[in-house]
Amino acid sequence: MKTLKTKNQRFLSNPLQRYLTSRVIKMKILALIGSPRKAGNTDILVEEILKGCQIKGHASEKLYLYDYDIAPCIDCRACKKGDLVCPLYDGMQEIYPKMEEADLIIFGTPLYWYSCSGKMKLLIDRMRPFVANKNLDGKKFVLVTPSEEGAEACGPLVEMLSMSFDYLGMKFVGTLLAKAYEKGEIRENQEAIKKAFEFGTSL
Repeated sequence: MKTLKTKNQRFLSNPLQRYLTSRVIKMKILALIGSPRKAGNTDILVEEILKGCQIKGHASEKLYLYDYDIAPCIDCRACKKGDLVCPLYDGMQEIYPKMEEADLIIFGTPLYWYSCSGKMKLLIDRMRPFVANKNLDGKKFVLVTPSEEGAEACGPLVEMLSMSFDYLGMKFVGTLLAKAYEKGEIRENQEAIKKAFEFGTSL
């Protein structure tokens, strides 16, 4: 158990909640937003999950992948040798250590062509060093995806990420799949908002 001294800590406005979360950190949670729209449906759902996580005393940090320059994997396979790290110097060099420090990673992405967004796919392709260095082995992950067609359309995405992250030794905690398309539309679905918050409190 670590005392709350990390730069990743998030304080709530409510004094009681701030007191409860200031005592100990149970888990470090990293949320990766793969949507180009800040305050969009993906962002809103992930934020509700993080609010629930805060109540349970977890520390969290949220990154917007579109704020980072992430180059595509060039299949150089340098990450299979030596220090087992990616030699490409871009935004991933800041993201890699955050992923390694986290106990649980939330992958938030809208559904694009029954898969993840392009930026999220770039990140996933660049996760190849973790195959050899095993730095994500045993870590937990969650998938959050809003889509125009709803949960039934997300099967291929869930299968792809489950298989990929299982290959890295990660543990699948669950999904939050909601129906929403226009920016911020998910706010009108209070059931989905409540579900996201309660999902966060269950982590």
